[in-house]
Amino acid sequence: MAKRDFYQILGVAKNASEEEIKKSYRKLAMKYHPDRNPDSKESEEKFKEVKEAYEMLTNPEKREAYDRYGHAGVDPNMGGGGGGGFGGAGGFPDSFGDIFGDIFGGGGRSRSSGPQVYRGADMGMSLDITLEQAAHGHSQELRIPTWDKCETCHGSGAKPGTSPVTCTQCGGHGQTRVQQGFFSIQQTCSRCHGSGKIIADPCAPCGGEGMIKRHKVQEVNIPAGIESGMSIRYKGLGQPGTNGGPPGDLLIEVRVKPHAVFNREGDDLHCEMPISFVKATLGGDIEVPTLSGKVSFTIPEGTQSGRTFRLKAKGIKGRRSGYPGDLFCHVAVETPVKLTDKQKDLLREFERLTVEGGGKHSPQSKGWMDKVKDFFE
Repeated sequence: MAKRDFYQILGVAKNASEEEIKKSYRKLAMKYHPDRNPDSKESEEKFKEVKEAYEMLTNPEKREAYDRYGHAGVDPNMGGGGGGGFGGAGGFPDSFGDIFGDIFGGGGRSRSSGPQVYRGADMGMSLDITLEQAAHGHSQELRIPTWDKCETCHGSGAKPGTSPVTCTQCGGHGQTRVQQGFFSIQQTCSRCHGSGKIIADPCAPCGGEGMIKRHKVQEVNIPAGIESGMSIRYKGLGQPGTNGGPPGDLLIEVRVKPHAVFNREGDDLHCEMPISFVKATLGGDIEVPTLSGKVSFTIPEGTQSGRTFRLKAKGIKGRRSGYPGDLFCHVAVETPVKLTDKQKDLLREFERLTVEGGGKHSPQSKGWMDKVKDFFE
């Protein structure tokens, strides 16, 4: 029986792209795969036919020869029509696995061509700074771990005079292939852990790692306005990669220590401001601290405890906002303690005069007493 046209088998045009051919193959291979059609000779033959067409048309040289000379231009022994079954070389695990390798992140053959390269892990550290340092920025030197190539084994990990040997479990590829139904899945070799090599006699100084852990001093620049819990990333200062892979990053988490005066909320600062009974009553100028020095403002006469004064732009210039927050001063009127007899007598006289003056001197107390009276009545 004459062979059908490869393009016709896959249902694509002669000028179809490789992606269009792969898309059609995925659909047809799933449709006719023997696992989905047990005991169906027709489906098995169609699967072989689809597989052969796919292998021919995704090979640039074979496709060019087929386009010029038809079936006579390609060697039928290179295709799937010459047998080989679904489990041997050139069978289902290779071609169908390659297609699903494309779906899950790379072709099967290219992935298994050598030891896998892995990026090194990120490394985390924490740094405690003051609120002033967080507000204005800060530079500090940190002692961080680093890795140098072992001078004894020159990075091989093997004891001098010996060499790593190819892993027999994965054949040096660093990965093994497992067949699960009609999926062909690649996974890191459990014996060599992806390196493709086995070190029978490890180097003593580095323990077979090929690297020696040391420490170096790294200057860390804390940007102004940073908040507690934020991290600074330094590229390439993490743990080394595997099989020549790039190193990971160093992540420094900044933790701002509690402050004796201020509490931070976003870019705003809050502080409690104790003032005397007399200052609250008569008013006057007071000085309050900020992260940039002292500032003064006027307390109005009759200021009550709990009142909040807002000083604009006296907070922290945040990293996200680009402009400074505000400072909120919360008044706390302080009750005098440990008074002398004379001071007590003066206060009693003051209280007597205040009561004689009526509710105008204590509007809050009068209002509260009126509410209590109404409640009981």
